[in-house]
Amino acid sequence: MSEKNNMKASSDAEAQNKEAEENEALRSNMAKIENKLIVLSGKGGVGKSTVAVNLAVSLAEKKYKTGLLDIDIHGPSVPKLLGIENRTLQGNEERIMPVSYSEYLKVMSIGFMLNNSDDAVIWRGPLKYSIIKQFLKDVEWGNLDYLVVDSPPGTGDEPLSICQLIENPRSAIIVTTPQDVALSDVRKSVTFCRKLNLPILGVVENMSGFVCPHCGKTTDIFKTGGGSRMANDMGLTFLGSIPLEAQITENGDSGKPFAGKSSGSISQQNFSQIVEKIIAAKKK
Repeated sequence: MSEKNNMKASSDAEAQNKEAEENEALRSNMAKIENKLIVLSGKGGVGKSTVAVNLAVSLAEKKYKTGLLDIDIHGPSVPKLLGIENRTLQGNEERIMPVSYSEYLKVMSIGFMLNNSDDAVIWRGPLKYSIIKQFLKDVEWGNLDYLVVDSPPGTGDEPLSICQLIENPRSAIIVTTPQDVALSDVRKSVTFCRKLNLPILGVVENMSGFVCPHCGKTTDIFKTGGGSRMANDMGLTFLGSIPLEAQITENGDSGKPFAGKSSGSISQQNFSQIVEKIIAAKKK
């Protein structure tokens, strides 16, 4: 064997050993997490990040040790929704410390790594796969009851990467809005999960009617019931619906999740019931 071939063989062996070490570190880190919940949607603009953030906050308020991982590389909104966009990451060459939102909630997002919130991340698939793997492998999540993953819409690089990288127990929560154009894309997410053998915990219908802040009357701007019908047609559990209220938008813009407020609003009541169903399903 020539010297060139020897060098190539040695390089290949080193690469294989490094990959094996990284995969073992990934499995070891993820083994400390009891439940991984991947929040997906086939359509952008359905409020998926809002659902993911408020789910994580709700679990943390119930004193479940919770992690929230934002893998929307091109549009990270989790830091803004939690009001922690100006926080910086701490760590060393081997470990990254997630941002502590509260005693029971740790958060990680590429948004914490940008110099400016207006900076664009222009990456292709391999780079996105690499950073997602690093978030799972190198972030010091510790022992968690839940890891909630906010994934970008569609069935592209980021959702595929997270599903390939984390092992069971894991499950998906599908977020949709009632109108047909959203439901059509959401059905593709269901097919995506089934092809990857990713169990679907259930479907959440967001923006299910608009609640007038003055009279309290609900108007079905985007129709209603589409999510429950789609779930029934595809043999899925319907977790519940969340109406559109001005308070949700105001809280998101101000970095104060509506699930953390004791307002008694319809949205909060419905979301609380959704969270209880998710907890009950994971205890089975």
